[in-house]
Amino acid sequence: MKVIGKQKNSKMCIICGMDNPIGLKAQFYNMEDESVMTIFKYREEHQSFPKRVHGGLIATMLDELGLRALWAKNSNYEYGVTLSMEVKYRKPVPYNEVIIGRGLVKKESSKFIVIDTELFDKKGNLLANAEVKYIKMDISKITQEVTPHDEMCYLIEDDVKEINFEIE
Repeated sequence: MKVIGKQKNSKMCIICGMDNPIGLKAQFYNMEDESVMTIFKYREEHQSFPKRVHGGLIATMLDELGLRALWAKNSNYEYGVTLSMEVKYRKPVPYNEVIIGRGLVKKESSKFIVIDTELFDKKGNLLANAEVKYIKMDISKITQEVTPHDEMCYLIEDDVKEINFEIE
C-alpha cells in the first residue's frame, strides 16, 4: 500500500519517543486508504516470557496506532484519551522480528472516535488486534507540561514509499 505522508515522533513516548532509551522509536506513515501503518521491532527487553513480547506492550502499540489513525485520516493533530480498549491476542508476538502495525478509523463523531488496530508479522499473519475508543480532548486538558510542538518535534525523513508484507 502506498505511503502518502509521515507523522512526527515525540521525545519520550514509550512507542515513538526518539529520546527514550527503552522505547520502540516506531515511525508512523499515513497511507493512501486513510489508515496509519508502522514497521518496527520489539526488543528482548520488551519480553514477558522468553521469545514473547509482554502483552502490555502489545496493547500499548495498539493504543498508539489508534490516535495516530485519526491523524492519518484528518491530517490535523486532534488529541484525545483512551476510554476503552478490547484487545485480542491471536498469536505470540516475537521480539527481534519485523512487526507491521495498522490503525483505521471505524467511526468518528465530534467527541468520540472508534478505531480498529492490528499487529501482523511480516508474512501478514494477524498477531493481535483491538478496538480502541477515544474521547477527543483539547491538549491543554491532557497536559500543561509541554505543547505538542515541543514534544512532537521529530520528523525523520526516510525513503519508505510503500508498506507491504514480506518486509525484511
